[in-house]
Amino acid sequence: MRHVSARERIAARGGRVTRTRLAVLEMLQHGSHPLSHDEIGDALASAGVAHDRVTLYRALDWLVEQGLARRIAGGERAWRFEGVRDAAHRHAHFHCDRCGQVVCLEGLEPAPATALPNGFQVERAELVLHGQCATCGRGDEEVRPR
Repeated sequence: MRHVSARERIAARGGRVTRTRLAVLEMLQHGSHPLSHDEIGDALASAGVAHDRVTLYRALDWLVEQGLARRIAGGERAWRFEGVRDAAHRHAHFHCDRCGQVVCLEGLEPAPATALPNGFQVERAELVLHGQCATCGRGDEEVRPR
């Protein structure tokens, strides 16, 4: 199977291939865990990609609307984002309520509701487990909430 580049994926959706959209989608496609808006902004700045907060919000919103990224509820009303590699691929997430870390749980798939009222149809399901990560569970004092 041929790897489809971020540029090709954006163009296939009929969108403008902007520097910010391209950099964000590449980052999300290669990320190992969901990233917050601030983490993405910091990474863009470190990579020398000029952007502002509004442009980044708009790029993320567009990527989510186009099905190229997913929005995951994080702590303190902050969203996290991950790239969508395959529209059929689903997995759950673990959110550490102490430090804010979000981890993908590839072996656990969110199950859609099985007893929906007549005429209802599930389009997506999300499962986020909350608790403490291994570091926070040990009571390490250096961990700070995000």
